[in-house]
Amino acid sequence: MQTPLNNEQTLYLCSVERKNVFHLKGNPATLVGNPVKVGDEAPEIIASDSAFKDVKLSDFHDKIVVLSVFPSIDTPICANQTRTFNKKATSLSDDVAIVTISKDLPFALGRFCAAEGIDKVYTLSDFKFSRFGLEYGFLVKENQLLARGVVVIDKSRTVRYVEITNDILDEPDYDKAMAAVKELL
Repeated sequence: MQTPLNNEQTLYLCSVERKNVFHLKGNPATLVGNPVKVGDEAPEIIASDSAFKDVKLSDFHDKIVVLSVFPSIDTPICANQTRTFNKKATSLSDDVAIVTISKDLPFALGRFCAAEGIDKVYTLSDFKFSRFGLEYGFLVKENQLLARGVVVIDKSRTVRYVEITNDILDEPDYDKAMAAVKELL
């Protein structure tokens, strides 16, 4: 008798695969998941904070949410992306929550933020469920990490901006992401 699939396994099997959207150091990668588009209702996600507590997107109700997505905090580009969004958060109102999300283990994210004085962004890990990667179309099939990018979601849970960088080595367009946020304030 076969073991029934859980919700995450079913989601993975039913996901779309996209090629030539994202590259790993110039090599084409395959993104798995159902890609969100501007105008979509933002899918609910569950991810883990640095204390391994499950956090939902809906926990940031009544806020504009900036999802800063990256593969691993222990790489220079991902670290810089987190530092940059932490700095940008200082000039934003309390109506905006900047949430970083990666497949790093929660304690690695917590360690990095503590060492770097990162205190303006929320860090979440998609390691347990891969829910974000699959629901937003950011999961890289070849390494099971997340592609680099940004998603901006308004207070009514509508996706207002989506960027997936061309290559893992490219930083997101911070100015475009912040312009999308400022349009919502």
